[in-house]
Amino acid sequence: MVEIKQLTPTKSNLLKFIHFPIDVLYKDSKCYVPDMVMDAIDTFDPKKNPAFDFCEAAYFMAYRDGKPVGRIAAIINRVVNERNGKKEGRFGFIDFIDDNEVVDALIDTATQWVKAKGMTCLTGPLGFTDMDPEGMLVEGFDQLGTQATIYNHPYYPKHMERLGFVKDADWVEFKVMVPDATPEKMSRIAQIVKTRYKIDNVHCTSRKQIKEQYGHDIFTLINEAYDTLFGYSPLSEKQIKHYINMYLPFLPLNDLSLVVKEDGELIGVGIAIPSLSKALIKSRGRLFPTGWYHLLKALKGKNDIVDLMLIAVKPEYQSKGVNSLIFNDLVPHFIDNGYVYAESNPELETNDKVQKQWEYFDFKQHKRRRAFTKEI
Repeated sequence: MVEIKQLTPTKSNLLKFIHFPIDVLYKDSKCYVPDMVMDAIDTFDPKKNPAFDFCEAAYFMAYRDGKPVGRIAAIINRVVNERNGKKEGRFGFIDFIDDNEVVDALIDTATQWVKAKGMTCLTGPLGFTDMDPEGMLVEGFDQLGTQATIYNHPYYPKHMERLGFVKDADWVEFKVMVPDATPEKMSRIAQIVKTRYKIDNVHCTSRKQIKEQYGHDIFTLINEAYDTLFGYSPLSEKQIKHYINMYLPFLPLNDLSLVVKEDGELIGVGIAIPSLSKALIKSRGRLFPTGWYHLLKALKGKNDIVDLMLIAVKPEYQSKGVNSLIFNDLVPHFIDNGYVYAESNPELETNDKVQKQWEYFDFKQHKRRRAFTKEI
């Protein structure tokens, strides 16, 4: 028999929830990238995650013979539901062994929880907001994951289809080879765009400058650029302050590109980071006792992969070549740093504007992930 237990969000319970995929389900996987445990705790803790100002959630674990065999979070994001006019419950952070009884119990539990709160459909995997990993992997199971994405076994989507879930949205991911030199056509377009729109790259000399001068503007720009994307949950002021302190103090200066107008207004940003995937696998998501060393080595030492975390361009400047300006700025640093290829991270399959930017490079689509949905 499968037993489902709801976990109150104490630190010890959250560690059980977080450690299940790391230490049980994917302990021997070469592609699964663990969450940073300390960050995951903050994500799930209602006292620390500002998304709980407009979200509610419940965490469940499945057990058989006293051993953990699955987990799931049931989530309601009231802001997204109000924006979309839906009564949609979310499931996220789902992991399970290949067993019908386990999967059925987890999905049924999440369904009943959101249904009791008036929801009429269940969609996922999605997090609290777009700052969390989303989309179940449906292609690319043999590819190394990234710190910003979900990895799952090939049997996951088969269970979703068996239970009557259908595709709601797909994201695609690309492996983009770093060239030996900046593409000439891209550089030419970047120069034209600079002159035509009177914009230029600005380079910060310290992380403190990034945080104080551009921190708020970066996340405000992300809100503007992503506003119409699938299921987007606009970042609140409280969330913006949270993510400024969480991420910006650690960004490598050379892997950040800012584009501004003559008056200093930020209209484009590209954020990359040396891949932490292999370091997180070695550390199993822990900083101690030696995890800090692997992470520091990934950030400061030789690394052949760079993760493109996000690109955001002000709506009125989209499709005007600003992306060329961003990559014309970043590529020389990628070359100097010795990166072999970049991971694009998820892009909606319908987002032609974003995918067009890869035409300057040698690239291939190597992953696809999906949000499933079902009326309940």
